Amino acid sequence: MKKRICLALAIGVILATSLSASAFSWKFWQKRKVPVTVENTVNKADFELIPTMNTESNAKNVVWVGTFQLVWNDLIDELIKQPVEFVGTKSVMADNLNRKEFTTSDLSENSYYKKWGLASPEIKKEIEKGIKEKFNETSDILDGFDWTPADGKYILYAMLKKDFQYIKPFDKLPDDSFIGSEGNVKYFGADEDSARALKRSVNVLFYNNDNDYAVSLKSKQNDTIYFYRTDDMKTLDILYKDMMNKANKYNGTKWLTPVDEFKAPNLDFKNEREFSELCNKPIKNSDLMIGKAIETIQFKMDEKGVELKSEAGMMTLKAAMAPSHDPEPRYFYFNNRYIIFLQEKDKPYFAMKIEDAKALQK
Repeated sequence: MKKRICLALAIGVILATSLSASAFSWKFWQKRKVPVTVENTVNKADFELIPTMNTESNAKNVVWVGTFQLVWNDLIDELIKQPVEFVGTKSVMADNLNRKEFTTSDLSENSYYKKWGLASPEIKKEIEKGIKEKFNETSDILDGFDWTPADGKYILYAMLKKDFQYIKPFDKLPDDSFIGSEGNVKYFGADEDSARALKRSVNVLFYNNDNDYAVSLKSKQNDTIYFYRTDDMKTLDILYKDMMNKANKYNGTKWLTPVDEFKAPNLDFKNEREFSELCNKPIKNSDLMIGKAIETIQFKMDEKGVELKSEAGMMTLKAAMAPSHDPEPRYFYFNNRYIIFLQEKDKPYFAMKIEDAKALQK
C-alpha cells in the first residue's frame, strides 16, 4: 500500500513538474512572440526627414529642408573651423553635410533666422525674441535643450520660414484617389472648367509621356514650386538635376492649353527628427562633441499657396562630458509618386518625395 501511495505521489510530482514546465514554456514563448507581432504592425518606413538632398532613403515619403544644413555650416565655420570628422568612426551623414551644398546665399535674408553662442538662459531669450520679431513665431524645440552654462556648451539654432501665395489661387477639385494611398485625398488645380487665365499661370517644364512630366508655379513672393512626376528611384539632388535637364530639352508647349489639366494633392503635416547618429562622438582636432541635434518641419500646401516653418537646433558639449547612453490633352495629375522642390534663388531650399499623400493630410 505504501509503495502504491509513493508511486502515485511520484507520478503526481512528475505530472505537476511537466505541466509547470509547459506553462512556463508557453508564457515564455508568448512573451517572445508579442513584441515581434507588435513590431511587425508598426510601419516605420512611411516618412523620413533627411539631412541632405543626396541622402538615400527607402521611406515612402521623404522630405528635406535646408534648416539643419544652416546649423551645420555654423558648426564648421564658427566652432570647429574645418569639416567635421569623428574620432574613431566614419560618418556618411557628416561627410554629406560637410559639402555645404546649401547655404544662406540660397535664401533671401528675410527667409531665415540663425544664432549661435554659449548656452545660457540669456541667449535662449535672445533667440525667442529674434524669431518673434522677425516671423512672429515661437519655438517648438528650445525648451528641449539644457541651457545651464558650461565650458564648451554651445547652442546653434536656425529657423527657416516661408509663407507665399500663388499668382492666382487655384480651384478646389473633387476628392480623388492617390496611387499608394488608402481612400481619397483632397486636390487643388485647374480642370476643364477652370478659367483660361488660371491655366496660364501653370508653366509646363516638359511632358514626355503620361508618367514623366513636370510643371512649375510662381508665387507673388517670387518663390517657385516644382512638381515632378517620375518613377525613378534616385536621391532628391539627382532627381532635381534630371528634371532641369529634361526641361532644357523640351520643345513642346510651355503652358496649359484649354484641353490640358493640372491637379495636385493638398498637404498638411508636421514632423521632427533627432540626429542621434551624430551625437556623443568626439570631433577630431576639437575638444567638443555634439550633445543634441534636432530638426522640425511644418508644411502646408493648398489651392492658395504654401506655408513652411522649420527649426534646427544643435548643442555641443565638451567631449569629456559624453553621456553613457546610446493639343492632345495632357493630364498633369500628381496622383502617384511625385517630387516637390521649392526654390527662391539658384537652388532648392526644400525637396520632398511623396508616395502616400493620405498620410500627409489632416
